Amino acid sequence: MTTITLESIDAKQTELAEMIAAFKNSGQTIAIPAAAIALRPGERYAGLALDDEGAPTHHLILLPPRPNGRLNWRAAMDWAAAVGGHLPTRREQPLVFAHCEQHLKPEVHWSSEAHEDDASYAWYCVFYGGSQNTTHKSYEAHAVAVRRLSV
Repeated sequence: MTTITLESIDAKQTELAEMIAAFKNSGQTIAIPAAAIALRPGERYAGLALDDEGAPTHHLILLPPRPNGRLNWRAAMDWAAAVGGHLPTRREQPLVFAHCEQHLKPEVHWSSEAHEDDASYAWYCVFYGGSQNTTHKSYEAHAVAVRRLSV
């Protein structure tokens, strides 16, 4: 049989108070600074990119130029740089798809990321369903370019 004492009740009450305080402080507040973003003719705002913790990292802008036809991955990377942008990352592609779908061909589009385990492959996003996968860099797919604005 356990004996209940005033000291044991005080200890449990202190432990419970600490647990409540920790729970109350476990929330997170993320400040999103106000931004006035000047879009150039034909550009579309694709959204605010976030890091792994959900903090804003940059604004994403879809650039208007499109290459003529399909390109292999290296040619797509070079094309994006030539028009003053970048291919979107794997994390950015769903943002572009979600907010700019009406400005995209419903086709496979290259990302800027090579496969982690096989450098002869790169990631792509299908802009009619949003799925992502890898294929050989020699495959010819569509491309879009984005520019990034720091928050």
